[in-house]
Amino acid sequence: MDTKFNLPLLPLRDIVVFPSMVLPLFVGRDKSITALNEVMKNDKKIVLVTQKNSEVDDPKQTDVFSYGCESSILQLLKLPDGTVKVLVEGKKRIKILNFNDNDKYISCTYEHINEIKPQEDLIPLAMTAVRRLEKLSTVNKKISQDIINNIKQLKEPSQIADNLGSHLNSTISEKQQIFETIDVKKRLELIIKIIE
Repeated sequence: MDTKFNLPLLPLRDIVVFPSMVLPLFVGRDKSITALNEVMKNDKKIVLVTQKNSEVDDPKQTDVFSYGCESSILQLLKLPDGTVKVLVEGKKRIKILNFNDNDKYISCTYEHINEIKPQEDLIPLAMTAVRRLEKLSTVNKKISQDIINNIKQLKEPSQIADNLGSHLNSTISEKQQIFETIDVKKRLELIIKIIE
């Protein structure tokens, strides 16, 4: 747990990136684009962290959550309007220890967070959560049957929880709460509570 890492940081508006999630992001802020260009030279790893308020244009440490996701950039595309579209994959939960904003871009010192996995079998609980989401999706058409079928294929309760959390139609603070719940059982219980 004592290993510390340092990477450029990308503050996100209105989205929480979970481990094992792959998604496109559109990046327009100069510092964020510089950070992306920086990581493309190296191992393509970046820290994605959600802003507490999406209105803030130049976020400081107090404007972002202290838990984020170490992620890999799978693809980067520069668009004609000067913005950048990136395809990212969330890898690991991290806790930010130090936030460093130089003039070019933001970076941070952080450590990986190890999940708490109880000894008991969490698959039944995970499947209950999936069934609840499936039931909800019949009412709320925002979640497709494909997504639910994909989640059903997963074998790891932690991955199931993260996938459910990322697809819930809930507030950013609720998603961040799910993200920060390191105990997998508690995370699943929280998801079920939010779905209900």
